[in-house]
Amino acid sequence: MYIAQAYKVLHEWWRYAIGVLLIVMAVIIGQIPFSGAVFLEAHNQGMDMFNMNEKTMMTMLEPNLNLFLMLLSFAFGLAGVLFVAKTIHHQSIRSLTTSRSKIDWKRFWFAFIFWGMVSSGLSLLDYFMNPEGYVLNFKLVPFLILCAVAIVMVPLQTSFEEYLFRGYLMQGIGVLTKSKWKPLLMTSVVFGGLHIANPEVTQLGNIIMIYYIGTGLFLGILTLMDEGMELALGFHAANNLFTALLVTADWTAFQTHSILKDMSSPTEAGFMDVFVPVFILFPILLFVFAKKYNWTDWKGKLFGTVEEPPAEDYKILE
Repeated sequence: MYIAQAYKVLHEWWRYAIGVLLIVMAVIIGQIPFSGAVFLEAHNQGMDMFNMNEKTMMTMLEPNLNLFLMLLSFAFGLAGVLFVAKTIHHQSIRSLTTSRSKIDWKRFWFAFIFWGMVSSGLSLLDYFMNPEGYVLNFKLVPFLILCAVAIVMVPLQTSFEEYLFRGYLMQGIGVLTKSKWKPLLMTSVVFGGLHIANPEVTQLGNIIMIYYIGTGLFLGILTLMDEGMELALGFHAANNLFTALLVTADWTAFQTHSILKDMSSPTEAGFMDVFVPVFILFPILLFVFAKKYNWTDWKGKLFGTVEEPPAEDYKILE
């Protein structure tokens, strides 16, 4: 039902091709301030920006400024997705978000608070079990600035990724292929693949891609089973926000004034990094959500066909 909503709006394949192009352009425009700031700082330090690696570029600016400018491109991307949906497809934000009559914010907040508590608890548990692997990184003023930046910008970043992959592309590929498993798989692989440039991949090895693709599958299953993105939006926002506030490391994508700093230097991802989240934690979370929201017909919702609504139901959503 969630994917089939795209039948009720303008959904020709070329509209999605143009839409993706415009969204990419919006992201590139949003990257200009970060690139300009790094170029200026490199010039002031007498460095050649064109010969710098990504890690050097990510650490040249003050961490809070770096985080804000880095996430700005995602804010532009989110604006691009919503603009494309409205102008090219004549689709409302509501129908891009959920199959319900209105966006269920209770679902969003349940997933956000639940996973925020669990993920924070796991991070703190690791700290108390392995205190020598961390240093206290807390500085009041920089941390307060970080909170302001992260609370505003991180949800924009995660919402962009959700609206693009679990919303726009999930619906678009779904109506074009008349399938549910194909958009689930394709969006998850692309979602994971776009993380291949993250410094974590260089540090931990390509095996970490199992985690990224597995996370995409988990978020896609959430969306299809719940007939909307509210749970995926809440989970993703909590995952990135609490990570940014609690723990940073020199080899992660988010370099922040977090409370703790992970001083370990792993050379490759291990069982806890990849297999525990994907094959243990995510299935447990799906079980919890399934029980709370009474999910049924897993086979039909994940592997069924996308059926076009009856002709009398057609209308352009405002």
